[in-house]
Amino acid sequence: MTVRALSLLESRALGVLIEKAHTVPDSYPLSINSLTLGCNQKTARDPVLGALESEVQLAVDGLKSLHMCFEASGSRVRRYEHNLGRALALPSASVALLAVLMLRGPQTASELRTNADRLHRFADLSSVEAFLDELAERSEEKGGALVIKLPRAPGAREPRWAHLLCGAVDVSAMPVAADSEDFVAASEVAALKANQAAMQTELAELRGLVERLYAELGVQRA
Repeated sequence: MTVRALSLLESRALGVLIEKAHTVPDSYPLSINSLTLGCNQKTARDPVLGALESEVQLAVDGLKSLHMCFEASGSRVRRYEHNLGRALALPSASVALLAVLMLRGPQTASELRTNADRLHRFADLSSVEAFLDELAERSEEKGGALVIKLPRAPGAREPRWAHLLCGAVDVSAMPVAADSEDFVAASEVAALKANQAAMQTELAELRGLVERLYAELGVQRA
């Protein structure tokens, strides 16, 4: 099932609901006031937002229409909890990775392991990468990929990952490390052009030599 792209605030609200279920279980599900505070939090958020409660309520209503969150019963104040795992048939580890990506933006696998520790404890880095690969290779029948591996940036040791819940990510304008698999350095292009020019010169000289041999032998070319 294909799900429409989320807005930035919808993804932030969803990430907060997932995060707070683990970090403040005693006050979970969250009221709109608490959810708004979580969305506008200054730490562990990228970008930092300044959303109004009315805007967060609209975001929650949008998530409810997608079955990604629902209103909890048994409280005089409206409270909400996430439903991402059931809505998209994802394991808790994948939900944790998506939550951290929605809250903090693109990150490396190492950063994700550290930042997701309170939501899900991964055994090692390869475990994180395995879940990321699974999310990136998610079949079209299930709705398609939910994360993408970004080109490694100049000076970076690892590539970063980004979520796709808000739609496709444009990687064409992103700076790429010179030794990235998909990057050809300007010096390498210049070297290839120089080699091509040298080969063309050598070929022209060989052709001239062949023509002289034909002339000296008095043989006409077929």
